[in-house]
Amino acid sequence: MKKVKGIAIVLLSVMIAGCSHKNSEQQEDNSVATEQQTAEADQNIQETEIVRENEISVLTDNIVDYSEYFQGISGCAVIYDESSNVYSFYDKEKCEQEVSPLSTFKIVSALAGLENNVLESQTSAMEYSGVKYPIDAWNSDLTLKEAFEASCIWYFRQVVDMVGQENIRDILKEIQYGNCDISEWNGSGMNPLPELNGFWLESSLKISPKQQVDSLNYIFGSDDHFNADNLEELKSIMYITELDHGRLYGKTGSGTDGNAWFVGFMEENDNKTYFAIYLDDMQNKEAVSGNKAKEIAISILNNEV
Repeated sequence: MKKVKGIAIVLLSVMIAGCSHKNSEQQEDNSVATEQQTAEADQNIQETEIVRENEISVLTDNIVDYSEYFQGISGCAVIYDESSNVYSFYDKEKCEQEVSPLSTFKIVSALAGLENNVLESQTSAMEYSGVKYPIDAWNSDLTLKEAFEASCIWYFRQVVDMVGQENIRDILKEIQYGNCDISEWNGSGMNPLPELNGFWLESSLKISPKQQVDSLNYIFGSDDHFNADNLEELKSIMYITELDHGRLYGKTGSGTDGNAWFVGFMEENDNKTYFAIYLDDMQNKEAVSGNKAKEIAISILNNEV
């Protein structure tokens, strides 16, 4: 930096020397011009420094190899440490591709229900219709906590419908949740019953693993964007287990074509480490599930974070 500034000053000095035979008025004009050009040179140097600082900031993103944890399954991982403001990517390109959130969207559905007074707490119940569902845990009245743990689609279909399209759209835009597209409100028909479909299930709504992490950071970060009591209720239903370095919170999601999620955060003292694991492997679809993604996340968090 100093060398660039020095060259600029030397060039300006030569210009001044070349004009020394002119009258004093011209010399004063040259003096003003010299000051302006020196100031411009200084500004250019400062701008160059800012650009380089931004380049350094970008370089703090870590590209990591977590292949041993994936055990041959195609997928990606993004980890974000709140205190250091550093992302770690395993297959960064895949981490930036938008796909269906599947049942990880129940985090946002629960938050929207709490924020819009559709749900009061984790004990808020929805009435079972009597339809025989393939998952036994869905065949009864359920509380929010029970529905979240069982990943019950009909429960959150009711929550979303009661919150309404406008309020759902508003919260998606606020937390910048992927493409925020709820145009297929009733879903794409991936399941035979209407109450088991929605825009978040292989339909219009898409989000990348990187965006999942950023949305979670917005929700649970240090800024008070949402009601504190509601966030505590949400954390309570998301709690999974104690890890080596903190408490684990998250939600799985599983598709039908070899795709699955586990997203959430690990909290230790005042710091949170956010993560998103996404699996996408048709060739090994029998090995792919939300629980497998959770297993991979726990291994990474215990051994790499």
